[in-house]
Formats: sequence, C-alpha cells, structure tokens
Amino acid sequence: MKTLVIVAHPSLEQSRANHALIQELSLYDNIDVHNLYGEYPDGNIDIEREQQLLDKYDRIVLQFPLYWYSTPPLLKKWFDDVLTYGWAFGSEGDHLKGKEFIVATTTGASERSYRSGGSNEYTISELMRPLELSVKYTGAIYLPAFVVYDTMEVADEQLKLEAYKYMEHIRASAEELIE
Repeated sequence: MKTLVIVAHPSLEQSRANHALIQELSLYDNIDVHNLYGEYPDGNIDIEREQQLLDKYDRIVLQFPLYWYSTPPLLKKWFDDVLTYGWAFGSEGDHLKGKEFIVATTTGASERSYRSGGSNEYTISELMRPLELSVKYTGAIYLPAFVVYDTMEVADEQLKLEAYKYMEHIRASAEELIE
C-alpha cells in the first residue's frame, strides 16, 4: 500500500520525538514523507500539487505535535485549502473516497492526563473528533490514531520503541487496526 506521511511541525528540527518517527519511516519502501512546513514556509499552499499528491496514495498519515488540543496552523490551513468542494466532497468530490487516513500525534503530557478526570480532561480520540469527522465527510476511512505521549520526558530507548510501533501501526492493515 502506498502511504504518504504529511508532517506538520513548525519546528521539526527541534523535535526529538518527531525526528525519531520520521527516521523510522525512512527505513521502509512505499512510504513517502511530505513536510508541510518545509514545503511551504510562507504558508502559501500549492493546492493543485497537494491534490495530485493525495491522488497517488492509498493511505495518508497526518503527523503533528498536539498544539492547544488541535493541529498546528498550517495543517488546519491545508485542510481548508486542499480539501475543496468538488474535489474532496460534494456531488463530484470523490478523490478521497475509500482512502485511509491515520492521525499520528505527539504530546508533551502523559497518557493518564488525557482522560476524564485527568488534567486535560479528554482522550486524544475525543480531541481528534473534528479531524475524524472531516475525513469521514470526504468518504475516506478514518483509522485509529497513533500517539506518543510524554515526549519531553521519554527516554531514548523508549522513543526508539515508539518509532518502531509507529511503523507497525502505519503498515498494519485496516482490519488489524480496527480490531
């Protein structure tokens, strides 16, 4: 399965966790990494190019650090600009229909903080609902997210393990992820 990993991190060179995830990706075929902030430092997204990219892949992974319980601003802009009426949705907008989407996010807080009663009150699944609904609205398939928690404190060995788990998650079939 051809997979496109769209990375949206405004300070990727400073991110230990996201670097580790991307390094693991480079070891495998059929996975391409597309760095939004690297491609569009001025924020001017080439909509046609992005749509052509999406057309080429079966699975799209959206990798980003959790920013104020959401995506970094360029990824939100990417959704708004690229997933247009008549292309991604609407009576003739079927380009994403049947494609698989996975959210991969990193957080500075612990997993236990993302639950009812935790300091962040909601699970990552709950916080990602707007992305899930947007993906489903296009006719695409939203698969379970991959999350690396506590990235400020995670030890190097644990981070390597998380990167390996990330690769397994991305390469797993939809059926395996939904089980």
